[in-house]
Amino acid sequence: MPTRRIFLGLAVFTPAVLRLSGPALAASPEVFSTNQIAIHGYDPIAYFLDGRPVEGTDNHMLKWRGAIWRFASPENMHAFEMAPHAYAPQYGGYCAYAMAQGAVATTVPEAWTVHNDRLYLNFSTGVRQLWQKDIPGHVAAADSHWPAALNG
Repeated sequence: MPTRRIFLGLAVFTPAVLRLSGPALAASPEVFSTNQIAIHGYDPIAYFLDGRPVEGTDNHMLKWRGAIWRFASPENMHAFEMAPHAYAPQYGGYCAYAMAQGAVATTVPEAWTVHNDRLYLNFSTGVRQLWQKDIPGHVAAADSHWPAALNG
């Protein structure tokens, strides 16, 4: 069973590895998606209203920025339609901590933070712990890399 030290060591090491492991010339899409579904099919509005990740349904979907977004209710879908920039995760749903390092990494719905009315997702809950140690500093660094980091 991995120890906490090993896990945290991997969490710190992961962004550097991800920078080296992707295709050298391929650009990442503007929005992180799995099979064209943004944030693994979770409702971005729920992070704000419910304070937790909630799966969306096939009954409430829309396409925005090249990805399909799923919602738990028609009200949530309508709220997103009216103000997608207010609810969509920052950095296209890619890992905010990795973006602060100038890298692009995937995310999981359980590793999230709402800070200053913005949704940030992370690669893992361990990486989220690193992110939360200096959110303002990491946001400033990530903003300086976004969206240029998508081009490799």
